[in-house]
Amino acid sequence: MGQAVETVGNPFVSRFMRLRQAGPFALTIFGASGDLTKRKLIPALFNLYKDGFLSQPFNIVGYARREKTDREFQAEMAEGIKKYSRRQPDSDEQLQQFLSTLSYVIGSFEDEPGYRQLKERLRMNALSLMTPENNLFYLATPPDSFEPIISNLNHSGLITPIADGPRWSRLIIEKPFGHDTVSAIALNHAVHKAFDEKQIYRIDHYLGKETVQNILVFRLGNSIFEPLWNRRYIDNIQISVSESLGIGSRAGYFDSSGIIRDMIQSHIMQVFTLIAMEPPASFETNAIRDEKAKVLKAVRYLKSEEISTHVVRGQYGPGSVGGEKVKGYREEKDVPSVSTTETYVATKITIDNWRWSGVPFYIRAGKRLPKRVTEVAITFKAPPHLLFDLSGCENLTPNVLRLRIQPQEGISLSLGAKVPGQALQIAPVRMDFMYSESFGVASPEAYERLILDAITGDSTLFAREDEVDLSWKIIDQITKHWDNAPLHIYPAGEWGPTAADELVARDGRRWLRL
Repeated sequence: MGQAVETVGNPFVSRFMRLRQAGPFALTIFGASGDLTKRKLIPALFNLYKDGFLSQPFNIVGYARREKTDREFQAEMAEGIKKYSRRQPDSDEQLQQFLSTLSYVIGSFEDEPGYRQLKERLRMNALSLMTPENNLFYLATPPDSFEPIISNLNHSGLITPIADGPRWSRLIIEKPFGHDTVSAIALNHAVHKAFDEKQIYRIDHYLGKETVQNILVFRLGNSIFEPLWNRRYIDNIQISVSESLGIGSRAGYFDSSGIIRDMIQSHIMQVFTLIAMEPPASFETNAIRDEKAKVLKAVRYLKSEEISTHVVRGQYGPGSVGGEKVKGYREEKDVPSVSTTETYVATKITIDNWRWSGVPFYIRAGKRLPKRVTEVAITFKAPPHLLFDLSGCENLTPNVLRLRIQPQEGISLSLGAKVPGQALQIAPVRMDFMYSESFGVASPEAYERLILDAITGDSTLFAREDEVDLSWKIIDQITKHWDNAPLHIYPAGEWGPTAADELVARDGRRWLRL
């Protein structure tokens, strides 16, 4: 099963493939009738299959309340592959071979009969394929279903203990992992009743993106930048997540969470730790996670009186995005007309350690901004201006390193260069690197990398329990003082509230253009 990738004449690729190929496994997707399964998970699994990473016998079981047959489930997933996969099947035969691994179990998340049926299906599949019962359970469900699913998996005997020979059981949990520190700790407690920490994979698709994965390689694998990655040479770091879309059909979830919980606690905190962490002793999983946790422990907590000067929260009103008029947040379907939920947050974070003392991290995330872009911008300290001032050149700008996470993944560095001519004029020029142009292939989707990691037992790119708790504590010490941060209404299609500009202007800086 699966198709081999051409590796003739390339021993490195051949060795990499052997290391990354999944052994036999069964993946059960809870909430398989939802959008995530059709748009992301099944297309990701198909691409792994097409690339030869799923070369051993495997089967995929969808579990949901909605009634449908195996054939109906396969037909829906075939439609998802054709519509959402980054690459299409080479032939109908290849597609049908992949679809033949899919089956469907009807069941409630709360009731035991469905789990008994699932257990029997998984047992029969393993017998027919003559493989061990290696089970990966994926919770693609609303958060309130996490605990009943985990409890029923435990009581039904579907979970293999971590020390039980060559067989294994693992759990992938989609965000949000809790709503605050208290709920995250409670959820961790519930999960640990059934799974050991080594079996738990808290997934954040941002960590599967090429630029995010490349942060440590870029930092530590290039002697040009590693010596500069500290307070002596870096003036400030900006992490920006701009979305042009509104909340869509997510009003029920978003209005109770806001962008600080939806985006900053998860995606941005993960990127933040990779940028700020100390070099690990090795690229071993816990060595990297230990350093990420140390960064979160070193973040300075804000006092209640500092919230008004260090945090800006906003909410989009009516406006125009891309030439199209759009509604304000309070006019969106299912949003209360008096909602004070933030759709924009800007904040300043400081780290109390040797490497980053005095270097501000400016973070901003917002919806209904002018365009969709996510990037990290590292601004280096400017050289002394005296030499250039005496020469009549006053427009020297600092070097800026930009790590573009989406939509076009890549890295750029701005340099000062002399403008051709008799006068001494300096203008910034950019050196750009784009993954798609440099390597000639499209980057794999984030879910492809992360699902394969979970199948092969590599938890490096997944959040550990202490990381989750620490990041929630940082968020909680802000949200408990929300009343000290007034809600600013900004027109849709603009770069957030003007108060966000004032946040960085107080330090003599400005937001970089995205």
